[in-house]
Order: sequence, then C-alpha cells, then structure tokens
Amino acid sequence: MTRLPEFLQARLAERRAQQLYRSHKTLAAAPGPVALVDGRELVAFSSNDYLGLAAHPEVIAAQQRGAALGAGATASHLVNGHFAIHQQLQDKIAEVTGREAALLFGSGYMANVGVINALVGRGDTVVQDKLNHASLIDGGRLSGAQYLRFIHNDLDALEVQLRRAREKGTGNILLAVDGVYSMDGDTAPLAQMATLCARYDAWLMVDEAHGFGAMGSDLFPHAGSVAAAGLDQDSAPIVMGTLGKAAGNAGAFVAGSKALIDYLTQFARTYIYTTGMPPAIAAGCVRALELMQELPLQQTLVARIAYFRQRAAVLGLPLEASASAIQPLVLGCEKTVLRVSEALQASGYLVGAIRPPTVPAGTARLRITLSALHSEEQIDGLLNALNSALQREKNAAGEAS
Repeated sequence: MTRLPEFLQARLAERRAQQLYRSHKTLAAAPGPVALVDGRELVAFSSNDYLGLAAHPEVIAAQQRGAALGAGATASHLVNGHFAIHQQLQDKIAEVTGREAALLFGSGYMANVGVINALVGRGDTVVQDKLNHASLIDGGRLSGAQYLRFIHNDLDALEVQLRRAREKGTGNILLAVDGVYSMDGDTAPLAQMATLCARYDAWLMVDEAHGFGAMGSDLFPHAGSVAAAGLDQDSAPIVMGTLGKAAGNAGAFVAGSKALIDYLTQFARTYIYTTGMPPAIAAGCVRALELMQELPLQQTLVARIAYFRQRAAVLGLPLEASASAIQPLVLGCEKTVLRVSEALQASGYLVGAIRPPTVPAGTARLRITLSALHSEEQIDGLLNALNSALQREKNAAGEAS
C-alpha cells in the first residue's frame, strides 16, 4: 500500500520529468486581446473569445443588471432555479441555431455527458471520432453503451463502425463528433456524416463548442459548423454549444426539437441535479448573442484568419489545414514547444503550448487562436516573433548535429 502523499508526489514528479506539468497563468482581466498576465502586458493568442465579447462593455453591463435578480439561481432549474432570463436565453439560442428549442447546462462537459447518458445505455452503441473532446469521450465511456471509435474524419472508417453497430442488434446508435476540433482547428465532414447516419439509422450529435458564433450559413450565420454544412434539425438533431467561447460568457446548451429538449429536461441527470445558471450570466449571454447578430464581428474574424494564414504562408510557417479561428503549429517535441512558447512570451505574446495527454504523443503544438479584436499589426508581430523563435530552434538543432 502507498500512502496518499507519496502517491501524489510520485505522480507529480513523473509529470514534471515528462515535460507535461501544467501550471496556471494569472490574468488581471479578460484579454481584449491585450492581457495583463502575472503582472506583465502580453498580446493573447490563446483565448477562445473569438468575437471579443468577453470584455465587451454592453455584455458586462447586461451581467450587472442581471445580478439584480440575485447572485445565484438558488436551486436547480426544476426546483425553483429557472428565471425568465433563462427562458429568454433559451429562446434566443433556438433562434440563432435555427432549432425549435434549447436547454441550458452548467458547462459543455456537463452537457455532453448528460446528453449522451440520457440518450443511450446498455444495448446501444456510441460511435465517436478518435480526436473528440474529452467530454464526449467520457460521456460515451460512462453511458454503458458499446463504445466504438474511428480514425479522425475518416468516412470509410466511420462507415465500418456504423455498419458494425447496426449489424450487432436493434439498439440505438449515436454518432457524436466535434464540429470544429479544438486542438486541430479542422471541421468534421458533417454533410457526409449525416448521409451515413440516415443510411444506418443513427442519430447525429455535434459539439459546436468552437463553431457556434464563429461560423454558419447565410440563413443562420452564427449557428456553427452544422449550419455551414447545410444541415437542418432533421439531419443534425442534437447540437451542443458552449457560451464561454464565441459568446464570451459561461455555460452551455443543447438545441434541437421540442421533443428532444423535453426529453432531456426529464432524463439528463447533469441538468436535473445541479444548480441553475446564475441569472447574471444568462443576462450577459443574451446580450452577447444579440451583439453577434448586430455587429460584423464574425466577418472581421474571418478576415483576420485569412490575413494570418496569408502572412504565415509568406514566411513558410507549416500551419495545419484549418479555416477556423484555431491555427495549430505542430512541432512534435514537448521541450521544443515549451521553449518556443516561452520565447514568444518573452517577445510579448501569449500562445498555448499544448502537450499530451491533451493531444496524441508526438504531436505537441502551439495552439494559436485568433479573435475579431486582433489587429493586423498584432498578427504581424506574433508571426515575426514566431518565425525568429523557430529559426533559433533550427539553428540550435544544426549546431547540435
């Protein structure tokens, strides 16, 4: 038997030795995009605040007005924690996503775990992309359903698993995927996936954490990758989105048919057995979604992404193929990623160094995220600093060999 203190210290020492130890950076306020980090001013390219709404004065003012309703919801939504502002937010989400109804959750993690476990269990099958977010993976594992995975965005591999699930028996099949992948920035081939779901009588669930607000269609410009793929409520019946990224706030939602939302209200344990969203957060989210519709923030973000990729191509930087606000630069080695990230910070730029187990072994990367608030000058500054840091790494490697 190992004493708890010894067990904890051994595991922490192991993580430090592997260059995988994580520590907090303390921000003085939400970056806009300049952030005061541990007392130093940095330009942040590590935030998920894609539209710059986290520090928008109208969103903050709406939260302050919402706080007049109470600091907290005081109970779960089904006991007495559901306010008029919660219903207003759910109605606004349904409008933005083009769905009949929506349901609020405390976080994206709670939404994914709750929805999967409400919809499938023993005798059913969950099929997931191997690079899915941890919340989808954990939801599938906890559900008790058969759990099948397929190679990232590989439609042939997906069809093999769907056929396997359908031939296995008469249980329900749930295909759960990210719309935009948080560490790779690429999008799922949702239209083709919906076709396969129809062929094998499976239900499609899409996690829109990084798509909601940042992309969409002409009819639903902020609805996310599902809308961008041209999928309606019938072809993509279960849509999860977060309110802490492009909406700049906190919490999450599931959008779909009225029947789906009524069902989840009755059976999603992570909705039923937890305190409701603070009314201040709900009020801030309502105003954030209104601003998405009123301001050209998404168009500005798209322009910044295009500018970043154009300038990076001129410098010959090996970016991944991503059209989203997430622009990864895979360097492979954990030590290299840490050194480059530290060099960028010394130059005045905050960029996340992403290492296993968040990403597969051998794919450590810089996760560069763009915002509508970034200027072209700030983007140029980051790219020049990044190019210099990578050149130093190349020169050091040449000397070592």
